[in-house]
This record gives sequence, C-alpha cells and structure tokens, in this order.
Amino acid sequence: MIIGLTGSIGMGKSAVAAMFADEAIPVFDADAAVHRLQGVGGRLVAPIEAAFPGTTADGAVDRAKLGAAVFGDDAAIERLEAIVHPAVGEERAAFLARHAGKRVVFDVPLLFETGGDQRVDVIVVVSAAPDVQRARVLARPGMTAEKFAAILARQTPDAEKRARADHVIHTDTSFDETRAQVRAVLASLEI
Repeated sequence: MIIGLTGSIGMGKSAVAAMFADEAIPVFDADAAVHRLQGVGGRLVAPIEAAFPGTTADGAVDRAKLGAAVFGDDAAIERLEAIVHPAVGEERAAFLARHAGKRVVFDVPLLFETGGDQRVDVIVVVSAAPDVQRARVLARPGMTAEKFAAILARQTPDAEKRARADHVIHTDTSFDETRAQVRAVLASLEI
C-alpha cells in the first residue's frame, strides 16, 4: 500500500512524515530527493546550470540563486520542473523497488499538482489553520510574505486538498495529539 502524504507549505508535513517513520513505515521524501539530486555531485547540477546559467557553485545548485532565477516566472518554473520531476520519479521507483511488498509513505508536497495522487492508494493531507501556517512559514530564514504568496499560488488550496483526502491530520495541535492522529490513520489502514 502506498500512502500519499501531502500538505501545503508550513502545514507540518515533515513532522508528520517523521511520525510515520517512527511507526516503522518507510518514507520517501521527495524534497530530500531533490536536495540530493541538486547537491554536490548530484546528477541535476549540470542540467540545471545549462538551463539556468549562474545558479550553481562548488559543484551544487545554489538554491537561493535558482530560486531568484525562477521566482515569478511560470515558464522558468515549468522548465525547472521538467528537469527535476522525472529524476525524482526515478528516485521514487528505486525506493519502491527497495521496499517491494511493504507499506510505504510518499511524502510529496506537490502530490496533486504533479498527478501523484493517481499513483497512491490512500491520500493523507496535513493541515493547520491559516494563521498557524503563515506564522510557521514567515519564521523561516529568507522567507517573505511575497514569496509565501507566490508559493501558495502554485499549490492546490488547502481546502481542496482536504476535500480530496482520505484522511486529514491537523497539526495545529500538540505533537502528542498529532502523533495520535497518525496512529489512528495507521490503525484504520490495518498497518
């Protein structure tokens, strides 16, 4: 069984993914795969530099420079996604091969936006109140209200994600309450 875990920026998805991992469920982290692929010696460094000159340094993608190169430019974002998404798909396939026959979690921020919801058996959406989300995101280094708004504009709205979910985990609660929700989801799936 493949559990698709998603949620908009600042909803606590990474914390919930860690809770699934704590319950011995293998987790594929799409963001971590992107970081590996764009890190020192990563196989996307050269293609990204070719598409966006000046966005790499010391053998890795400079995420700040890349972000500046694509920010607010839908065509540039689409070019970047055309480079990144197939490579992440290959990483995901390798993960599945390593965990064949096991129940796994796909931690994918853009699950709906990339059609990933069609490749999972169950969808779990992580959600929090808008004011909690905003406070979490704006507390991140280098984040601005403008960047936050631009990110949200490219993501499926939280209300739509929740409507399409099989399960919703609310993270504007304590960690213990959130962990209890994770365990309840797993119990409902007989894991």
